[in-house]
Amino acid sequence: MIKIQKEDFNFEDEINKIKELHSNVGAVSSFIGYVRNENNKNKVKYINLEVYEEMAYKQLEKIIHEANVKWKLVDSLIIHRYGKLNVNSKIVLVACFSKHRKDSFESCNYIMDYLKKDAAFWKNEFYLDKNEWLANSN
Repeated sequence: MIKIQKEDFNFEDEINKIKELHSNVGAVSSFIGYVRNENNKNKVKYINLEVYEEMAYKQLEKIIHEANVKWKLVDSLIIHRYGKLNVNSKIVLVACFSKHRKDSFESCNYIMDYLKKDAAFWKNEFYLDKNEWLANSN
């Protein structure tokens, strides 16, 4: 499942919604990314994330498909927020559901690496006296 949204999310609720669909899940690996208060020696006030939604959905569907080919996944979930996000706000959730932990660990890391490098999201970071567009990274 892919969700691109401005609204915050509740991690446990999101995991439980998918767990209720699948009684064969033995492992869930997840990653939650947050807005930090400092980056590159600058104090961060907030970030603004922009997204090209149509392209992002296509890219995320493709990466989930690739993860399903490489690992035995029961299901997966990506929630990525956009808009103005204050320090300590959740940005992203990646959760991979499988029968065994290795498949969920490795696929979660694979999907998150893709999001950091290649997804159609752009981050404008606002500091005390300036702002800066950040390049995608690992």
